[in-house]
Amino acid sequence: MLPEALLALATAGGTAVVQAAGTQAWEGFRAQVADWFGRGDTGRAGGELVRLDRTASEIAAAGAAAGPDGERTRIRQEALWQARFEGLLELLPDQERDRAAGELRALLDAAGAPGVSAGDAGLAVGGDLHVRADHGSIAAAVIHGGAHLSPPPPPAPSQG
Repeated sequence: MLPEALLALATAGGTAVVQAAGTQAWEGFRAQVADWFGRGDTGRAGGELVRLDRTASEIAAAGAAAGPDGERTRIRQEALWQARFEGLLELLPDQERDRAAGELRALLDAAGAPGVSAGDAGLAVGGDLHVRADHGSIAAAVIHGGAHLSPPPPPAPSQG
């Protein structure tokens, strides 16, 4: 299993592929992603170009359809590409994995993908995060050391 930082990187990769599909940046980005997956093998990179083009086509077709199909397609494609990034990183020997992770970070940074990382038991977010508590509850992204809820103290008597 990959460390959390690499899982977050793979997630950012999947998100970046879906976000770039259909934009002006797509052609250059898809070529860089295909080269990253190819790891110097032009045949393998060519196969990735076919997969990337299929992803862009599915996203475009789903976006033209009415209803929630577009969002489902985007979520499915993000998960698919996240799994592809994770799979390749898992297969690489440690030294090659570190190099590949650095290359992927650089690729995502150059593409303007939001960088995300998390330490042990951390939370990685590639966009906005809103945490809200209602009706005396507690909400947090990460709580270390537990939490205790009790009613607030009564207001101090007015002096008048």
